[in-house]
Amino acid sequence: MYRGNTPAGNHSQRPRGGVNFAGSLMKTNSRLRTAAFAAGLFLLAWPAHLAAQAPGRIDFTARVAPTGGRPEPVRQLTFYLLRKSMDDIRSEALQLEPAPDLDKFVDALSVSHELKAWLKKHRSVNLSGADFTKSLTPDDIVVVPEFYDAYMKRNLGFKGVGFPKAKFKEKDRESNPEKYKQEKDEYTAAIRRFIGAVPESVQGIDIDLADKNPSATWEHLRDGHKQRLESRITELAQQRYLAGQTDTDLDGQGSFAGIAPGTYWISMIGIQAISGDVRLRWDLPVAVRPGETTRVELSNLNATKTNDTAQNSDH
Repeated sequence: MYRGNTPAGNHSQRPRGGVNFAGSLMKTNSRLRTAAFAAGLFLLAWPAHLAAQAPGRIDFTARVAPTGGRPEPVRQLTFYLLRKSMDDIRSEALQLEPAPDLDKFVDALSVSHELKAWLKKHRSVNLSGADFTKSLTPDDIVVVPEFYDAYMKRNLGFKGVGFPKAKFKEKDRESNPEKYKQEKDEYTAAIRRFIGAVPESVQGIDIDLADKNPSATWEHLRDGHKQRLESRITELAQQRYLAGQTDTDLDGQGSFAGIAPGTYWISMIGIQAISGDVRLRWDLPVAVRPGETTRVELSNLNATKTNDTAQNSDH
C-alpha cells in the first residue's frame, strides 16, 4: 500500500497531466490561428464590400427638337430620379383610384333598357354631334324609344312630302290588337326604309335628345377621377419612390449625386418639355454603378408619349 504512494508512483502520473495540458495549448493555438485567418479574410474582403456600396452619380443633358428644327436645351425644368417607372407608378395609382365604370354608370341612368344596351354596345354616352348622328342606323332609330321619339319630332315637317303616313289607330290597340300590331309593324318598316333612303333626315335629332344626354355627367366623373389619379401619381412618386430631384441649368444639364447602386428612372412629373410644336416627357431607365458616373442624353428619341393631363411648361 505504501508503495503506491512513493515518489515513483507519483512520477508515473505527471506525464499524463502534462500531455493533457499540452493538448489544450495546441487546441487554443489552433483556434487562434483560425480566428486570425478569418479576420484576415474579412479585412481583405472589407474594401471590396465598401467599393460595392460606394454611391454613384448621374449627369444628364436634356434637349428637345421642334419639327424641322434644331435641338434646344430644356432649361430650368425639374427632373426626378425614381425607384420605379412612371408607367408602373400610374398602374399602382389606378389600383388605388379606379376609373369610373361605364356599365355601372349606364345602369344607373333613368332611360329605356334599349338605350342602355345601345350605350354599352357603343362604349359611349355622348348623344350629340355629327359623329353621333352619323353612327345611327335605321334599326337603332326604330328600336331605341328615345331615338325614335326624337326622330319623329324632328321630322314632323316631312309629312305629306314623302314621309310615311301611319295607318294604325290607337283605338285598335284594345279592340283589334292583331290589326293594330300589323299596321304598326308596317309603319315601322316604312320608317326604316325612309331613313335608309333619306339619311339626312337623321340630322339634328341630337337637339331633341339634349335632356337625355348623360355625357356631361359622365365627363364630370371622368374629370374628377383624372384629377384624383394625377394627385395620387404625384404622391406615390414623390413620397414612396423618390431617390432625388434636380433642376436643369440654362444649358439643359442636371445631375443626381450620392446615388446608391441600382436601377432608376429619370422622369418628369406633371409637366412637359416644350419646343415649338413638340411636347415631351421622359421616363428613362438608367443603371447606377458603384463609384461611377453615368452620363445620359435625353432627346426626342428616348422620350415617352405625353399624357393629356400634363401641364405645359416652357423649356
